[in-house]
Amino acid sequence: MAFLCVLPGLSSAQEDETKAEAPGTGSEQPAVAIPHGAREDIQEKNLKLLLQPLTKDELALEAKAWLDIVKAKVTHISQLTIEAGAGSSKKLVQLREGKAAVITRFKMVIAELETKGGDVTEFLAYVNAVAGPQVDVTDAGASWDAFTGWLSAKEGGIKWGIQALKFLGIIFIFWIIARFVRRVVGRAAELSDRFSELLEQFVVTMSFRAVMCIGLLVALGTVGVNVGALLAVIGGASFIIGFALQDTLGNFASGVMLLIYRPFDVGDSVEVGGVTGKIDSVSLVSTTIRTFDNKVVLVPNRNVWGQVITNASASDTRRVDMIFGIGYEDDTDKAKAILERIVSRHELVLEEPEPVIQLHELADSSVNFICRPWVNTGDYWQVHWDVIQQVKAEFDREGISIPYPQQDVHIHQAG
Repeated sequence: MAFLCVLPGLSSAQEDETKAEAPGTGSEQPAVAIPHGAREDIQEKNLKLLLQPLTKDELALEAKAWLDIVKAKVTHISQLTIEAGAGSSKKLVQLREGKAAVITRFKMVIAELETKGGDVTEFLAYVNAVAGPQVDVTDAGASWDAFTGWLSAKEGGIKWGIQALKFLGIIFIFWIIARFVRRVVGRAAELSDRFSELLEQFVVTMSFRAVMCIGLLVALGTVGVNVGALLAVIGGASFIIGFALQDTLGNFASGVMLLIYRPFDVGDSVEVGGVTGKIDSVSLVSTTIRTFDNKVVLVPNRNVWGQVITNASASDTRRVDMIFGIGYEDDTDKAKAILERIVSRHELVLEEPEPVIQLHELADSSVNFICRPWVNTGDYWQVHWDVIQQVKAEFDREGISIPYPQQDVHIHQAG
């Protein structure tokens, strides 16, 4: 009976002892400590790691601790500045360097607090007010000493110099990568039959710019710029930018359609948007046409894609359409034979398809022949000019007239 009465007490005592020794419970389990990085000598990367698990309230306490550190540093610098007068001691330069370091870390705490929804208005106002150099700008000597001290400071000129070198180094590396990518993409586009010259130019250019944009973002992130916030601002402003640039975006969309469907290529003779000439280039906004009298015309892509496009260079061969008129008193068989002889002897006229030379119509002042030889597209105008010149010479030699529009007026006198 006594054993049964003592047994529950022993069991309870054993359970309490087990709970005390169990891992994760009892006095052996350390309390969760709030990481406190408010120390001047802490490295930025370590401070960043310590700030990540903190809540908004814990970050507010951390920010207040850093505020006290910055305040003490600024107070000390102010006192030494008063004592130094117009000069600038080595200790003062070191204090300013330390001030820049703690302000950088304070800003990291503020940024983390703002990310987690905390109110940072007061902290930002203070740090912005004291971040600048505390130097009397009317005193040239003090200003120069402060400037030279900042240049030689680890957290001043040296830090910014290293940051600038890092930025330029990353941009240079990505520039080399972009050139390599552009060369590879250009070679691949040249080997592909599906790429027109315009599309090839576009793809090559965009590949270079895309790599450089990535390089710029990487470089900005490396030197401490909040790239995420920058992209957020750009995204938020995209609607306003899109509304303001709706005409430009319409040209952009039309430019993409021109590059995809390829109604013409560089060097093609076209008539688009009321302009006739050869295609020089096509950007995402406009098409550059060089007229035959060597004028450069920029046509918005909306006007190109939205209208009829006539491409005279799309086919390898073209038909030269000409009309020659002779007088009603002239020999039509002889005129036809002259036209056939001139066309057949021209070295640039194609044998297939065969030329068409026929008496076409009896006009008001002339009997008209059609003369339609086929030529390679690049020989069109040369054949056109040669045939007209030779026809005029042969008709004159053979005594065949080329009449001009005329009217006969008959006057009858009333009797």
